[in-house]
Amino acid sequence: MASSNSYRLRCSIPGHEMDVRGLATALFPQGAFVSVSRDRTGRVWVPNSSPDRGFTEMHCMSGHSNFVSCVCIIAPSETYPRGLIATGGNDNNVCVFSLDRPQPLFTLEGHKNTVCSLSSGKFGTLLSGSWDTTAKVWLNEKCMMTLQGHSAAVWAVVILPEQGLMLSGSADKTIKLWKAGRCEKTFTGHEDCVRGLTVISNTEFFSCSNDTSIRRWLVTGECVQVYYSHTNYIYSLAVFPNSQDFVSTGEDRTLRIWRKGECAQTIRLPAQSVWCCCILPNGDIAVGASDGIIRVFTEAEDRMASAEDLQAFEDELSKATIDPKTGDLGDIQVEDLPGREHLNEPGNRDGQTRLIKDGEKVEAYQWNVSDGRWMKIGDVVGGSNQQTSKSVMYEGKEYDYVFTIDVNEGGPSMKLPYNVADDPWLTAHNFLQKNDLSPMFLDQVANFIIENTKGHVLGQAQPAGGDPFTGAARYIPGSSDNRPGFGADPFTGSGRYIPGSAPNLIAPVGVVDPFTGGGAYSSAALRQKTTNIYFPKTDGVTFEQANTPQIIAKLKELNGGAPEEHKLSEEVLEGLEGLLLSLSGPNSNEPPPTLQQINLLWKASHWPEDIVFPVVDIMRLAVRHPQVNQVLCGEAEGIQLCNHLLNLMRPEGRPANQMLALRTLCNCFSGRHGQALLMSQREMVLSRAADLTTICNKNIHIALATLVLNYTVCLHSQPDLEAKAQCLSVASRALETVQDKEAVFRLLVALGTTVASDQTAQDLARSLGVSAQISKYSSVSDPSKVGECCQLVLKELQ
Repeated sequence: MASSNSYRLRCSIPGHEMDVRGLATALFPQGAFVSVSRDRTGRVWVPNSSPDRGFTEMHCMSGHSNFVSCVCIIAPSETYPRGLIATGGNDNNVCVFSLDRPQPLFTLEGHKNTVCSLSSGKFGTLLSGSWDTTAKVWLNEKCMMTLQGHSAAVWAVVILPEQGLMLSGSADKTIKLWKAGRCEKTFTGHEDCVRGLTVISNTEFFSCSNDTSIRRWLVTGECVQVYYSHTNYIYSLAVFPNSQDFVSTGEDRTLRIWRKGECAQTIRLPAQSVWCCCILPNGDIAVGASDGIIRVFTEAEDRMASAEDLQAFEDELSKATIDPKTGDLGDIQVEDLPGREHLNEPGNRDGQTRLIKDGEKVEAYQWNVSDGRWMKIGDVVGGSNQQTSKSVMYEGKEYDYVFTIDVNEGGPSMKLPYNVADDPWLTAHNFLQKNDLSPMFLDQVANFIIENTKGHVLGQAQPAGGDPFTGAARYIPGSSDNRPGFGADPFTGSGRYIPGSAPNLIAPVGVVDPFTGGGAYSSAALRQKTTNIYFPKTDGVTFEQANTPQIIAKLKELNGGAPEEHKLSEEVLEGLEGLLLSLSGPNSNEPPPTLQQINLLWKASHWPEDIVFPVVDIMRLAVRHPQVNQVLCGEAEGIQLCNHLLNLMRPEGRPANQMLALRTLCNCFSGRHGQALLMSQREMVLSRAADLTTICNKNIHIALATLVLNYTVCLHSQPDLEAKAQCLSVASRALETVQDKEAVFRLLVALGTTVASDQTAQDLARSLGVSAQISKYSSVSDPSKVGECCQLVLKELQ
C-alpha cells in the first residue's frame, strides 16, 4: 500500500449535531470507532466500501440526560464477547452499552459532577474522572473505591497495563499515580490544567495541558521530555503502536503529528476546538471538533479523499475566520505585515504560519511541506491580542477578571469572577450553580470566558500545599520516625509492664490454630497438602493475653505521678481493678462487670495520652465481655468509642496507644454490637488504620493486619463489593511496608478470605496487581504457614 508519509483527509463525517467530545477505537467490528457528543448521543462508525472511502453509522446510543463528554471501550469477556462501550456525561453518570441495543445495559451513579474521562483495564475494571475532584474505580456495576486527593476537577484518567497502577490528571496542575486506592506519587511540572493522559508502556506515559505543552514521564516520577508546538490548550493525545510517535489536538484548531520527538505535520481544521482524537488500527487518525464533524486523516494514498473533496476541505478552511484574541498567531501588528509577495518565499517547516496583508484584509497561510506551497487557513478578524491585565476586587478577593453577565433582558446582571489559572468549564459550572441557572448555559458561559481571556500568560503554579491526605501538621508517610518501638519498652523499662508483651496463648495439641500456636504450628505432619485450613476464615481473631497484676501496678504508678487535676480517685482505681479481675477468665469467681465499672473505664480512658495506655489495655480486654461490648459499642456510645480510638490512632500519636487502640477494635468484633458498630464505621476505621502502615513497629502491623482480617471475616458472606475493595486496598497497601511474617500471614489470610468464592473480588484483586505483589512470599518456609497460605491465594487468583 502506497504511503505519502504525510496525512491528508480521508473523509468528513457530519454525524453529530453538536461538539464531538470523545472518540475511541472499537474492538468490533474491525476498523470501527465510537464517537460521543454534546448532542447527548454516542455513535458507532464502521468503514464502508463506497468510493468516498467513508464510514457508516452502525449504532446510535442514548441514555444520558445531558452532554456526553467521554468514551472508552471495555475489553471483551465471556459474557460480552464483543466488548462494551462506556460513556460519561454532564449528568454525572457513566452509561455502559452493548452493540445490540440503543439504551444502556446499566448506569453507574456516584459522581457528584460531570464525568469527563474514562479508562478501562483488565478484568472489566473501569476508571472514571470527574469535576467533583475524584476518580472512581468500578467493577461489575459497583464502585469499588474512590480516589481522593486532587483539589480541582479530574480531567484525565488512565489505567496502566500492569501492576494495578492508575493515573489521574487534574485542573490542580498535577498528575497522581495510584496503587490499590492510595496515591503513591504526585507529578508536578505542568503550569496549568492537565487535560489528557495516554499510556506509552508499562513504565511511561504522556500528558498534555492547557499550558500548551506535552510531557513524557516515567512512572517513577521523572519528566524525561517536554514537547512544544501547540499555541493554545491541548485537549487530547493518542500514541501510535510503535510507542514513540503520537498525535495531539487542541484549542489552536490543529491536529499535530509527532515523529521522533518533533512535530512532523500540522493539520488545521475549520473549527476552533479540536477536542479529541484516536488512532485506528490501520494507522488512520480520527478527530472530533466543535463543529460537530468527525474527520478522518490517512497517509495511505489509496484511502485519501478525491481531489474534489480535498479541494473542498481546503476551501472550507480558507473561509474560516481567526480571532487574534486567541493568541494562536502571536501578536498582530497589521501595519507591519508584508504583502502577498511574501508567499513567494518557501516555508521552513510543515505547519509554519505566515500572515500577509491584502489591502485592508489580513490572511493566514500555512506551509504544506508535501505540496511545497502555502495554503490559506483563514481570514484574521479583530485587532491585536495585546491586553493589560490588572487585578479586580470582588467580594474581598482579587481576580484577573470580573465579568458582568446579563442572562435575562431587564433582569439583574450577575458577576462572574475569574482568574486565568482557573478552569473555564469548572468556573462556568460553579457560576451556574451559584446563581441557580440552567446547566444548558454551560457551553455559552465557558466559551465566553475562553474567548475573553485568551492570549494571557498564566502565573506560576502555586507551591504545593500540605499532604492532601494528612494535612501539613500531621505525620507525612515516608518521613523519618525516630520514635522507639516496642523491642525495649519505652514507657516502663525492662522487666516491667509492657503492653502486649505477654506470650500468646498456646492452642490445644493437634492441628494447632496458626494464629495462636506460638510457633508450634506444623502443617505437613497432620494434614494433606491440598487442604486449605487458612481461608476463608469464619471467626475473628482477638488479642487475649493479659498480665493483670502488672497492668494494675502500672496504672497505680502512673496515677501517683499524674498532675493533681488528672489523678484518679481510689474509688476509680478500685473500680478498674474490680473490672479487670472480673475479666480474668471464664472460670473466674468474680462477679460480672457492673455498669458503674464500665462508666469508670470510659471516663478513665480520657486520661492524658502520655499515661492512658494501661487504661486502653483494660478496655481491650473489657470489650470482649458481652455486657461491656453492648454498653460501649451500642448505639448510644458506640460512635463516641470509635472516634476516641481513632483519635488515639493518629499517625503522629504514641505507638503504645496506636497499637492498643487497634487491638481494642479487633476485640470489639467479639460481640454483635461491636461488630455492627465497626461495620457501620468501616470506611473511616480502615482509612485511619491504613495510615499506620508506614510506622516501623511490628506489633502495630500485626494489630493492623488482624483488624483487616476481622473485617474480611464479616464480609465474606456479604455481597458488599465496595467494602471488600477497601479491604483489598488496605491489605495491598500494608504489604508494601510490613516486614513481620506474622503480620504478612494475617494479611494473606485476609486476602484469601476476601477472594474465596467471589469472582468479582478475584477480578478486582487481579486488576490491583495483588498476585505480583505477594508472589515473593510463596517460597517462605519459616514459618511455613506464610508460604503455604500465599500459594493458596495465588491459586485463587489464577
